[in-house]
Amino acid sequence: MNVHIFRIMVTSLIDPFNRRIEYLRVSVTDRCELRCTYCIPKGFTGFEEPAHWLSFDEMERVVRVFTELGVRRVRLTGGEPLARRGLPELAARLAQLPGLDDLSLSTNGTRLRKLAQSLRRAGITRLNVSLDSLDPARYAEITGGGRLDQVLDGLAAAKKAGFAPVKINMVAMKGVNDREISDMVDFCIRHDFTLRLIETMPMGATGREAAEHYLDLQEVRRELQSRYELIPTVMTGGGPARYVQVGGTGLRIGFITPISQHFCATCNRVRLTVDGTIYTCLGQENNLELRPLLRSGASDEELREAVCRAIALKPERHEFTTQPHKIIRFMSATGG
Repeated sequence: MNVHIFRIMVTSLIDPFNRRIEYLRVSVTDRCELRCTYCIPKGFTGFEEPAHWLSFDEMERVVRVFTELGVRRVRLTGGEPLARRGLPELAARLAQLPGLDDLSLSTNGTRLRKLAQSLRRAGITRLNVSLDSLDPARYAEITGGGRLDQVLDGLAAAKKAGFAPVKINMVAMKGVNDREISDMVDFCIRHDFTLRLIETMPMGATGREAAEHYLDLQEVRRELQSRYELIPTVMTGGGPARYVQVGGTGLRIGFITPISQHFCATCNRVRLTVDGTIYTCLGQENNLELRPLLRSGASDEELREAVCRAIALKPERHEFTTQPHKIIRFMSATGG
């Protein structure tokens, strides 16, 4: 293909269903010290070999290719991204890339107390923090031994560092933490956090087991409407949440409903795993490996062509409801 023509053709990424891809989630590690019941099995040790991890140089190069092709938002994820040594250095490098408008981070919050200031200085402006329970014992049960106080200390440090908004991600599970949703609403009102409620997804063996506790968030929304005035609103960000504001407060609640009300028609994102694989959908196995190209001396043009080939693989929708056993990888391996 003529190089000049190629450059004109790929100034933006459009998938086969005319969706513009503007959001990249980058997993910097598949490892995490927690073992949340819907994510990593207890006792699991089959993580990716460090030799297969993309280096920061390789990650920066891939993200630069994506931004040159029109991606404007990048979220750093894991596993637990703060378990990757030197992460603020990578964040600072990515924050300087031309065309990148938004750099955010998802974390379990256990290491935020020590790293919040350096992450903020590096150029990360928004945080999502996983918090499924405000009860220490239940939190420990859900996370496989995690300490709630570490997360609460991390949230306090994030506020002090100037992060805004701080979003609380709560996976809502019937018979596990569903009776705590109102408490979490009150908690977020008090601390000026945004709350995002998430339906369980049948990813891997753990996800399918967690699906036994699946809770339809349409039911939750109706219950909340009986207690609060919920006003439809929007929030800055590239994610799929549908937001409401609680009347008389500053609280916004987002509902992420991949099962009860899927958002595939507006999906604008793809994921890069720590080993350099592009996944175009959480609920499909379509992927393309970039690591062999990166480590065999591929040019930037070849990387751009590979990224475009990956986008061409993006399916119309996930198969969580039709073929839940098809997805064998854990959530932590993909980057959430």
